[in-house]
Amino acid sequence: MPISAFAVKVPAAETIAADLRRRFDPTVALGVPAHITLLVPFMDPALITDEVLARARRVLQRTAPFSFVLGKVGRFPETAYLAPEPAAPFIEMTRALVKEFPEFPPYDGLHDDIIPHLSVAHGNTLHAEEAAIELQARLLASGPVQARCTEVVLIENASGRWMDMHVFPLTAPATSLRP
Repeated sequence: MPISAFAVKVPAAETIAADLRRRFDPTVALGVPAHITLLVPFMDPALITDEVLARARRVLQRTAPFSFVLGKVGRFPETAYLAPEPAAPFIEMTRALVKEFPEFPPYDGLHDDIIPHLSVAHGNTLHAEEAAIELQARLLASGPVQARCTEVVLIENASGRWMDMHVFPLTAPATSLRP
């Protein structure tokens, strides 16, 4: 079934994680770049109208661009990931999207917590452990990945491959002018 997702692409993470992602994350073969998911699953791409995009834009433009680092390795049972710091802006964007679109809870409502993460290995406990060990060694050698969030992308998989559907630039909130 075709779905869409809101994500923050993190090309800066490719230098440390691209080869591990190719080996241990099957979504790479489907066109998924290094990213931090904000909301998945979202609606069928065929149902996304200009009005839906306008609602999402209003929600996301409340967030100003921000810098973050990927300096810690995290684990779920079958996943190794890089954890963004600070995590709060990602959590806030997810909560704002869910408030606007309550019929689409993150991960179909399977998890109580929102844990922003950039998956490097997914689907196999042993592969996740191997990737986590290698990621930790790489971070020790190179230091954390420095990144900046300037936009959110809505991606979709109607063709069987994930592709960009719409980009939402983040803008600094307007400041009031004082006389």
